[in-house]
Amino acid sequence: MARPRGRLRRNSQVPVGTHNGRDVYYVFGRYPSKAVEDQYPVIDLVVCHGSLLNADDQYVHRNLSIRAFGSYGDILLRDRKMYVAPTPFALLDGTTGQRTLIVPSDAPQDGRLQQVGGFTRVEVDELLAGYTFDLVANQLHPTFMPNPSAGRAHEFKALRPQGSEGPEVVLKVMPILPPETMIDDQEDQG
Repeated sequence: MARPRGRLRRNSQVPVGTHNGRDVYYVFGRYPSKAVEDQYPVIDLVVCHGSLLNADDQYVHRNLSIRAFGSYGDILLRDRKMYVAPTPFALLDGTTGQRTLIVPSDAPQDGRLQQVGGFTRVEVDELLAGYTFDLVANQLHPTFMPNPSAGRAHEFKALRPQGSEGPEVVLKVMPILPPETMIDDQEDQG
């Protein structure tokens, strides 16, 4: 069976629901971890609107650098952030072994699809506003600011082809960690 992948690793860009006035969708598929005769059948597939992963589409990422690191002071240190968002498989129950489309609840309904779930994601009270990194102690020190959209609810619906059998799609109950909780990236590789 497929090893569940719980995080979307994007190369230095935050997932978004719209870009240049167009909707953005992400495709997630899982396949068996052991190949049989070089075959990789897709076990389950989720196509989701980017706003499921992140409601804010205004942030624009920039990589910055400083040439002052190392014993000679001439090594370039890049501040290249990597954003790791939870995938729909980590956020939702009812997607295993299914083909599922996740859209905002106000998206037009296509007659070829049936609704198999609806759920709400709510914006947090505080947003990460910045951080400093202590190169000697190897520690991040975050700073936070109030989220102007705190408590705003974002409604979604789960759809499948008409006549599909399968479980209802629901939002998982996720443990809420304090925002300043540090995670060792070596432990978060799955």
